[in-house]
Amino acid sequence: MNQKPSNHPPQPSPTKVKADGGLLRSSGVVSFFTMLSRVLGLARDIIFARVIGAEALADVFFVAFKIPNFFRRLFAEGAFAQAFVPVLGEYRQNGSQAALKELVNRVFGTLGMALLILTLVIVVAAPFFAALFAPKWYLNDPFKFNATAEMLRITFPYLLFISMTGVAGGILNSYDRFAVPAFTPVLLNLSLIFAALIAAPWFDQPTYALAWGVFAAGAIQFCFQLPFLARIHMLPVPVVDWRHPGVRKILRLMGPAIFGVSVSQINLMLDTMLATFLPTGSVSWLYYSDRLSELPLGVFAVAIATVILPNLSRHHAASSVEAYSQTLDWALRMVLLIAVPAAAALMLLAEPILATLFLYGEVMTPRDMSMASLSLRAYSLGLIAFMLIKVLAPGFFARQDMRTPVRIGVIAMVSNMALNLILVIPLHFYWQVGHVGLALATSLSAFLNALLLFLALRSKAIYLPGRAWLRFLVTLLLAVILMVATLVWLGGQFDAFETSIWQQLGWWQRSSAIACICLGGFGVYIAVLGFGGMRLSDLKGPAKATTSGD
Repeated sequence: MNQKPSNHPPQPSPTKVKADGGLLRSSGVVSFFTMLSRVLGLARDIIFARVIGAEALADVFFVAFKIPNFFRRLFAEGAFAQAFVPVLGEYRQNGSQAALKELVNRVFGTLGMALLILTLVIVVAAPFFAALFAPKWYLNDPFKFNATAEMLRITFPYLLFISMTGVAGGILNSYDRFAVPAFTPVLLNLSLIFAALIAAPWFDQPTYALAWGVFAAGAIQFCFQLPFLARIHMLPVPVVDWRHPGVRKILRLMGPAIFGVSVSQINLMLDTMLATFLPTGSVSWLYYSDRLSELPLGVFAVAIATVILPNLSRHHAASSVEAYSQTLDWALRMVLLIAVPAAAALMLLAEPILATLFLYGEVMTPRDMSMASLSLRAYSLGLIAFMLIKVLAPGFFARQDMRTPVRIGVIAMVSNMALNLILVIPLHFYWQVGHVGLALATSLSAFLNALLLFLALRSKAIYLPGRAWLRFLVTLLLAVILMVATLVWLGGQFDAFETSIWQQLGWWQRSSAIACICLGGFGVYIAVLGFGGMRLSDLKGPAKATTSGD
């Protein structure tokens, strides 16, 4: 039976906050499954490139997929996750199991009802939203516009399923069950690969099979997590209750969080809208380059952010200021260790990597690779900022402070719009590479976002940098410089920078060559870090941050 809602806030209890020494291990688990998902995602994109390439309907599918994906990142991974997890952590730290279960039931019911209404509205009004997100097609390309509306009706229910999957994942993460939520995205890629290879030949337009693959993936991911919720006795019994204090608190936090955590996603969606005004292929070029730049972002930064948020929430509930700052300090170091070399490698090897992954057959052309490599380099420039935002934002969300990221997010979004106008127009009319301006504007606004978040954390004394940061940065910079030198030398040995030669090589030749180049550079990077005094024990987590909630 459903419990009656409680109008009393949870009462404090003397619960201990465990040390954070397991953060690296938990991050490793999330990173492993995320890496598996991303590898399958790359395989999926390679198949996409062979099945639909960068033609007109490919652009349509990517827009129809980006719209629910955009809302997913706002609700499931963005605003809701950042609002729900801190409140859930507060109930776990200070309340009873009954109060926690009551919160879960009402969150499931209330959010599910809201998303169901939103889904029905957008399915019915699909032409309006197609015109909103692809205005050029509405005005000048009826074929693309009508196809976008049709595909949107198929893909958008994905939002309902995946958002509820996000709720389930947030609950599991709060119980330190990180593996299942991290594995779940694998099912999306498997579903889309199945749709492209098995289902597509049964459709007159293979692209529509991919749209149905998105729909099926959402339902599969949601159902997959339910047994694991049952194991921790958190299987929800949905109850719609807008007046429950926990639900109201989450909703109150969600509004600002939508802007605070998802500014980069809003910027990417704006890029997609503007790209519809550019030549055919622009949306696809941005998609393929964005997918590659998101690989280190999704594998490492999201993994670290996923792990630190419940830890930060517990430290805040226990009033442990020192442990809170130490956790953020550890997260920033981990992000920089990955982001800086990844950004450098992607900028240097953009075209060889893209050609290795996508340039096969006649669907994708050398021109597509050249254009996508330019936007990949622009996105790579901002990779460090994208990854820093992922760990800086939880520093506010765990404290249930949504106002500060909102303010900063609005500034970053306005700057992105201004930079779009400044960069896209001249790049398009003088060099016919307007899509590069979109990617570059997104990167520059991300740096502004990250800088303002960092300064706000420092000014509020939420984050106090630990010792030896100067030594860390010097060692990191030296390691990256020697890594880049190694990549340049090895790239020359394999003719990776000779486009005409590289494109004539077969798949196995390209793959083995790029693997040797990357492994050589990575080996030098790790060796220099080791000679610089960095040890694995330094990366396991904040030093002995055990506090009590007295």
